[in-house]
Amino acid sequence: MIRVVLADDQVLVRAGFRLLLDTEDGFEVVGEAGDGAEALLLAREHRPDVVVMDIRMPGVDGLTATRDICAELPDVKVLVLTTFDVDQYVFEALRGGASGFLLKDADPVELLRALTVVARGDALLAPSVTRRLIEEFAARPEHRRPDPKALRELTAREREILALVAGGLSNDEIAEHLVISPATSRTHVSRVMTKLAARDRAQLVVLAYESGLVRVRRP
Repeated sequence: MIRVVLADDQVLVRAGFRLLLDTEDGFEVVGEAGDGAEALLLAREHRPDVVVMDIRMPGVDGLTATRDICAELPDVKVLVLTTFDVDQYVFEALRGGASGFLLKDADPVELLRALTVVARGDALLAPSVTRRLIEEFAARPEHRRPDPKALRELTAREREILALVAGGLSNDEIAEHLVISPATSRTHVSRVMTKLAARDRAQLVVLAYESGLVRVRRP
């Protein structure tokens, strides 16, 4: 059972999501929040698997709430909702620990899939728009930062693995590309996440672009 908190200032949006999840096996809505402060309180109280977080809310916005939840409750995943496919705030949410984002006009089946992917600890990076968003904002000069010490301590193979993750490859695709077993690929990715203290693959991608390990290829 995937336990979900819905955070959106629009009552009708929350009602629609609740109706969808209440009719599907394997999902349970344990709370609804109208702003970021309430979302944090509900996350503390219920420890849901996923918080579905709108960015633009009155009072404490979704960006601040995302950072607070990810910092305080590492087992609670955040799935960001947005009405725009390229959004500065969404990038900052990924930077702050969100596990991915979904457009508000996505099909119901996409929401269910997204919740499942995020709840099991994976990042929602499959849509090309996600990688495009990360490339767009992480490559800007104001977001560039020196290599963290942990990144400099990665082995050559681990830096190669990180670059492939940033390119959007799955563990199986990495294994095929490097001609190694899927189990070895998963071990490498897990080790890189541990060394860089990353919550998930989304943060690995952001770090790879911000540090300059991977550069955006312009046409």
